[in-house]
Amino acid sequence: MKHVTLVMLLAIVPAIHAFTQNIPKKHTISGYMKDSLSTESLIGATVYNKVDFAGTSSNQYGFYSLTLPAGNVELVYSHVGFNTQIRRFRLQRDTVIQMNLEGSVHLQEVTVTASRTDRIQERTQMSAIHVPIAQIKSLPAFLGEVDLLKSLQLMPGIQSGGEGSSGLYVRGGGPDQNLILLDGVPVYNASHLFGFFSVFNADAINNVDVLKGGFPARYGGRVSSVIDISMKEGNMQQFHGEGAVGIVATRMTLEGPIWKDHTSFIVSGRRTYIDLLAKPFIAMSNKTNPGTRIGVGYYFYDLTAKINHRFSAKDRIYLSAYMGDDKFYANEDDTSGSYNYKYDSGLKWGNITGAFRWNHIFTPKLFSNTTVTYSRYRFHIDHESWETSDSRIEESQYYAGHYQSGINDWSYKTVFDYLPAPAHYIRFGANVIYHTFNPGAMQLRENTLTTDIGSNKIYTYEYSAYAEDDIRLADRLKANLGVHWSAFSVRGKLHHVWQPRVSARYLLTDQLSVKAAYSRMAQYIHLLTNSNVGLPTDLWVPVTDRLKPQISGQVALGIAQNLREEYEISLEGYYKTMNNVLEYKEGASFLDTNGDWEDKVLQGEGRSYGVELFAQKKTGSFTGWIGYTLSWTDRQFDGINEGRRFPYKYDRRHDLSIALMKRLGRKIELSGTWVFGTGNCVSVPIGIFKVDKPFNNNSLYDYYYDYGERNSYRMAPYHRLDLSIAFVKEKRWGERRWIIGAYNAYSRKNPFYIDVRTNQNGRYEYVQYSLFPVIPSISYQFKF
Repeated sequence: MKHVTLVMLLAIVPAIHAFTQNIPKKHTISGYMKDSLSTESLIGATVYNKVDFAGTSSNQYGFYSLTLPAGNVELVYSHVGFNTQIRRFRLQRDTVIQMNLEGSVHLQEVTVTASRTDRIQERTQMSAIHVPIAQIKSLPAFLGEVDLLKSLQLMPGIQSGGEGSSGLYVRGGGPDQNLILLDGVPVYNASHLFGFFSVFNADAINNVDVLKGGFPARYGGRVSSVIDISMKEGNMQQFHGEGAVGIVATRMTLEGPIWKDHTSFIVSGRRTYIDLLAKPFIAMSNKTNPGTRIGVGYYFYDLTAKINHRFSAKDRIYLSAYMGDDKFYANEDDTSGSYNYKYDSGLKWGNITGAFRWNHIFTPKLFSNTTVTYSRYRFHIDHESWETSDSRIEESQYYAGHYQSGINDWSYKTVFDYLPAPAHYIRFGANVIYHTFNPGAMQLRENTLTTDIGSNKIYTYEYSAYAEDDIRLADRLKANLGVHWSAFSVRGKLHHVWQPRVSARYLLTDQLSVKAAYSRMAQYIHLLTNSNVGLPTDLWVPVTDRLKPQISGQVALGIAQNLREEYEISLEGYYKTMNNVLEYKEGASFLDTNGDWEDKVLQGEGRSYGVELFAQKKTGSFTGWIGYTLSWTDRQFDGINEGRRFPYKYDRRHDLSIALMKRLGRKIELSGTWVFGTGNCVSVPIGIFKVDKPFNNNSLYDYYYDYGERNSYRMAPYHRLDLSIAFVKEKRWGERRWIIGAYNAYSRKNPFYIDVRTNQNGRYEYVQYSLFPVIPSISYQFKF
């Protein structure tokens, strides 16, 4: 038997050796893809081998990795708006190719071109939106200020909160359910000017991706959407600048190399000058009242900065920061009477974010990124007043009130991208966040007496880990499979949630695919909003030992088609449930400082379902899209509306957006948008009751309104046309543009809110108030 075994081994070993010799060896091609002119990383750029059609795409830092059999290869590199490049060579070893793509001649026409592996029907991801920054800058802008978030409101499934608002309501969710990331750092308040402008300066932005569903496992922390914004890195070759002067604000961006090919910087700033324009008028008013001096004003500013340094081909670091504030102030000094009266009031809110990131390439197949971040949002109200008698100093009175709330975060995160073969793209990582919540504290002072009221700070930890694989299961079947785990530690209690994520696409033809996705999401922080106050009074609060985390589950099914590499069409249906959403109790608000905030809120359920259609023309001098949403959204709380379901305020049955852009030669650009939406749901009185007050000599009756069912009244439909024309001229030093626009071009009186008043006949009636008529704008833009 031993001899037989030996003979078999001697026969098998040569056969195994011959078989392994016939298996082709594989090597990895890796590197970075960049814009040849600006040296910016190209996110989502594609490369594929025309020999076997194996391909991949670049990650958030422009890194790519593709493992192929040894032999002849023909690599096709491409990206939206860039000329395709082809490399042919014989692959014999691991190879590094740093690919710099040149912008296409149509890029200035805001033309979008699609590559083979970037076509919508090829992607596993569904419910995703990518809008080139050049396209965003070409759209009509409110008061001439380019607004990133307002541009996203033109997409199906994404709604605005109201007239002029930059808030986002995605598939029935609230603004707190959107994870807004700026270079990987959460931004807690994304608006300026009481919601009319977003905090993001488009001149400093490189890339924007929005996910409404089918979330990959690498994202977590919110239940409705992810808005992932990447800042520019700064040009490593040349010094450049651009800016604009408008009717309400001015902005400036500078970038260039500190150490050519190694270190670059970018700095971008913006400030309004509403307060400066108002000063002469206020000074004139003060001259007409010599005994009284009044000061009032408002402004906002934001500043972004970033440094990018390459230590070697395998290591580079990024340091980025954002700072922005809004400030409203009013003061008065009245010495005209027997008493001298003076007061000084202010309202201030803003964000600060910072990020340090380190990229390291362990092997051509393994890429890592380590990030340390800081984020802070604060909201302050301050008021001081003095009253002094001319004759008796001892009668002086001093009153002061200070209110503040906010949230601070410190975060550490390490993630890995592993690409072992073209059929797999594996991502995994972990994250920890240290939160400090200030749910609202007020200090009142009268002369020397000081009183502190409000809630104490809350300190928490949030943990998460994930793993996912974008895997090709068959020639026409591809899936993204993953799991996300998160936990939240607060007051000695640990909440944790497992969140499976699955998405898949199947190619019915080369141009048409069917897609499906399921995602479960968890959120450990809540936003308390009082809808009756149009100020940034929202309070960020955590889950506690008494409040549960928000949990959402969403399923989506759709089809995607590419027509002649020029048009993209997608149709998706979705159903989403939201558990443990938070709401103030009836009559409660942030101004009520009696008791703890946990006693003023309720938790309930929400759901949203609908269908979204998106059609986009992506090539040529005439581009644009049409987006339509049909949806239903409601809420249910045991202590509101007698426990019955009621429409969410932003339950919008129909939502239609049309955006068109046309370039006439090289000197004129036209653009226009038209939006239509079903009116918002609000609660209005449906009756009034008169109640006797027999023991009150001042009034015989009390009057009480009956509001009926919650949000049972629907406002009139909202629709608006915005237009813009740009006159472009090349200069020796660069380019200049004069942009003339009109917001609400046909002056539609869109409803802002509804009130009740008494008419001439003594009967009660509803009255609608509108905010903006047609608003013209003009701005001057330049590049050098």
